[in-house]
Amino acid sequence: MQGKIALEEHFAMDDTVQDSAGFAPAEDWIELEKRLLDIHDRRLAEMDAHGIEMMLLSLNAPAVQAIPDRARAIDLSRRANDFLAEQVARRPDRFQGLAALPLQDPDAAARELDRCVSALGFRGALVNGFSELAGTGNAIYYDRKEFWPFWSEVARLGVPFYLHPRNPLAKDAAIYEGHRWLLGPTWAFGQETAVHALRLMGSGLFDAYPRLQVILGHMGEGLPYSMWRVDNHNKWMRSQNAYPARRKIADYFRENFYITTSGNFRTQTLIDAMLEIGADRILFSADWPFENIDHAAEWFDTAAISEADRLKIGRGNARALFGLDDASIQSAAEQSTSSIHMEEPREHLVRNRRA
Repeated sequence: MQGKIALEEHFAMDDTVQDSAGFAPAEDWIELEKRLLDIHDRRLAEMDAHGIEMMLLSLNAPAVQAIPDRARAIDLSRRANDFLAEQVARRPDRFQGLAALPLQDPDAAARELDRCVSALGFRGALVNGFSELAGTGNAIYYDRKEFWPFWSEVARLGVPFYLHPRNPLAKDAAIYEGHRWLLGPTWAFGQETAVHALRLMGSGLFDAYPRLQVILGHMGEGLPYSMWRVDNHNKWMRSQNAYPARRKIADYFRENFYITTSGNFRTQTLIDAMLEIGADRILFSADWPFENIDHAAEWFDTAAISEADRLKIGRGNARALFGLDDASIQSAAEQSTSSIHMEEPREHLVRNRRA
């Protein structure tokens, strides 16, 4: 299929690239580092070879979310977003941006999202799971009430929020002792992100902001296949799920969440997800550079689904969700270029740019 749109596709800057070093064996790190730092060369060639018209780019993980110091997190997110805006402005027909956000400070995150959407023309945000904050020692999840003004801003701007995985903190990972192979994409990424998403659904957040749209990768981090049990376990018992939300968890999952095919290239899994959440809420993605574009594209182009569903999942749903009509892309490019040129040159952009 030609014209696919992929939206869990990552890049890195010099300041963040080492955050991904632990996700590859030493002998593969040189290759992964090259992939992360490249935007306009091999990445574009891979897109051209496999029918991908556009990528929505996002910063590698955990990056901003793993910086406990508020000021440093705010600074890095702004620098990363400015850098990404420059890259998008070079080829807005092929790339669009998802903002990195310093959720260690919800007010600052709301302001940065507004800047990225309103001034830089970004299409939403991708946040790498929970945030760390100095003095707490705990993972900070975004169902907490102090984040609701931030969610109000996301709803006001009308842009999607991609909840991307990260590993649990070391103090929360005892279950993986002796089996560290389960960390990362094998299992821990999905478990951690699924619990975070369930917290959002159970908190009442989507009752307060019913138009919020959250995206989960990797075919929904296992959630589509657990929805019935989450809502229907032990039905003969008098006490059922006690949470602040007003409706069943599955209702929020089907109305406030999208899922992508990133890093999960299995037709049976795709069909099951289509039965649970519907083809209108599934989006094609590859998870480059951690997964291969050819593996994603060749699987998806031949998966045993209808051509109508292939078009929806491959591009139509993303165009509608992110507002990717040609006129809006051109407008965003002009807006981003104008915003960048209005500001004083930043040395950090030069430092972080790779030839």
